[in-house]
Amino acid sequence: MPGTSPASPYRITFLTGAAIVIANMVGTGVFTSLGFQVMGIESGFALLMLWLVGGLIALCGAVSYAELAAAMPRSGGEYHYLSQIYHPALGFLSGWVSATVGFAAPTALAALALGEYAKSVWPNLQPTWLSVAVVLVLTAVHGTSARLGGRLQVFITALKVAVLIAFIGAGMTVGEGQPLSFAPDAAGWRALLSPAFAVSLVYVSYAYSGWNAAVYVTGEIENPQRNLSRILLAGTAVVLLLYVGLNYVFLRSTPIAGLKGQVEVGFVAATSLFGSMGGRLMGGIIAALLVSTVSSMVLAGPRIVQTMGEDIPALRFLAPKSRAGIPVRALLLQTAITLLFISKPRFKEVLVYAGFVLNLFTFLTVLGLFVFRWRRPDVTRPYKAWGYPFTPLLFLFLSGWTLVFILRDKPWESLYGLATLAVGAVVYFITTRISRPAAEEAPVRNSY
Repeated sequence: MPGTSPASPYRITFLTGAAIVIANMVGTGVFTSLGFQVMGIESGFALLMLWLVGGLIALCGAVSYAELAAAMPRSGGEYHYLSQIYHPALGFLSGWVSATVGFAAPTALAALALGEYAKSVWPNLQPTWLSVAVVLVLTAVHGTSARLGGRLQVFITALKVAVLIAFIGAGMTVGEGQPLSFAPDAAGWRALLSPAFAVSLVYVSYAYSGWNAAVYVTGEIENPQRNLSRILLAGTAVVLLLYVGLNYVFLRSTPIAGLKGQVEVGFVAATSLFGSMGGRLMGGIIAALLVSTVSSMVLAGPRIVQTMGEDIPALRFLAPKSRAGIPVRALLLQTAITLLFISKPRFKEVLVYAGFVLNLFTFLTVLGLFVFRWRRPDVTRPYKAWGYPFTPLLFLFLSGWTLVFILRDKPWESLYGLATLAVGAVVYFITTRISRPAAEEAPVRNSY
């Protein structure tokens, strides 16, 4: 129960919150997806527009989430919003997906990628053991001290941004560059309307996922009504600039023919710019950068499970916090699931269908902004979505199109995702039946 959990003596500052957003977003996606985009698009203008449009979608989502978070300042993200706006069952399903695969699987993927990139520098390294060690060390840090964990997150994220800026700067000055035009022309505008652009936008949206990371720790943010909107928008804007700059350098440094079909685009571009030694060094740098991604997910994910434990008596064993205000039990549960995924690398297939249902809940949350304004006009809204109703409508249009595309192009994965929801519905039914006799003990609904 919220009233029985000790308040954390440490509050997440604007810098720490922005670091969580940036670190969640900048993972492996920006270093891998360009090789597939250039297989269908060869216009420099259209390729950069992909990343601008993807960033615009994320910003529209961020302003929508910021209003909901300011009006309902409690940790839990979509779990909390959907429970309040629609029904607790829908919120539980969102939390169920986030708790089981939504955070643990991407954390494991980032940790495994970290190990593989590190192996490019130290060939004798055992990448799986490094992945496990990084997860365990970061769990220990975030499970021991919120203040230390926050400072670590700010430091390693600032280092990540500084390294990427340095790489972008070097990439713009080294060499003469490829004969590729980035100015808008007739061919570029045609490419914007092509099916290849639409398909590529799906994968760019994946690279931008994580723009809503700070809402999962809303209850621990210092003055969330004021700071959360600034955190979401600042973090997303920084990543947009980094992504456009990185892809400009990738395209400037390497012929399109050399990028086609390549997964390790960062390695290819660094090799083209600085030689084979530079490429190997880039692999090590990317491995170091992924530490901040793993750290941010280890920090944010357990807050969903902990909030569910506050609301559902059957899960109350996951609700307690330590004296430092850390949900240690929820943290250990997420770490255990993450290590299970690391031991079974074929779990990557899980990410496809998990991505479908997670995007579905994001869509429903932004749609909930309209529902919440209509149903609860009396609620105080310290922040209102900039550009409303156009910004959330733009997000819903583009996000909805992405869902339709995934459902059409990946029908089996989408069905697996819906099956996961069906299992979650059964678990919700069982837990609510168990919890019903004690329901009066936890009056946390409508706690905004």
